[in-house]
Amino acid sequence: MIVNKKIFIKGLLMLALFLGVLVLLFMPLFNGQNSMHYLDSLYNSISKGSAYYIPEVQLEAEKLNGHTVSLSLPCDNTEQAKQTQILLEKTGVQVNVEGNRLNIEGDLGQMMTGCLEDADAMYYNDGTKVSGQYGYDERRVLYNWAHVIELAVHELKDQKKFEAAKIMDLALEKGVQASYNYYQVEPQS
Repeated sequence: MIVNKKIFIKGLLMLALFLGVLVLLFMPLFNGQNSMHYLDSLYNSISKGSAYYIPEVQLEAEKLNGHTVSLSLPCDNTEQAKQTQILLEKTGVQVNVEGNRLNIEGDLGQMMTGCLEDADAMYYNDGTKVSGQYGYDERRVLYNWAHVIELAVHELKDQKKFEAAKIMDLALEKGVQASYNYYQVEPQS
């Protein structure tokens, strides 16, 4: 038994309006995307324009030129170790692979220069340049860079080389990760 029919009908109309709007939110009305995907893409494209720090990071990384290190880093598997060996050898760093472990000797500055060049290309959606250089998927290249840098940061901290670790961590956060996350996103203002 409905006590106040006017309020009840008003509530039903508001519920119907809400359900109608909810249905519209999930329909592909914006270039084949629903409103959630459209707004997410819009946010990503706007934020990409304000997340480009690679030139500043490259200036910081120049401080590592001539900074020779010896690192022993584990990889997830032998395939990743071999892929990462290709990356590092292209930068002039000497790498010896033993199973899934990388033994690295060389100039951190050279390593970071190669890394940031790849990150820059990926930021500008030039994945073919990166994949063509290494012979495997461009996203995997950046993943391997992120992996080796993260492990190198920990190893450098253990060796009490805190300034080098700080610069490499900066390159990871503002260079490699940003490029990976914004790959294939077209920037908008």
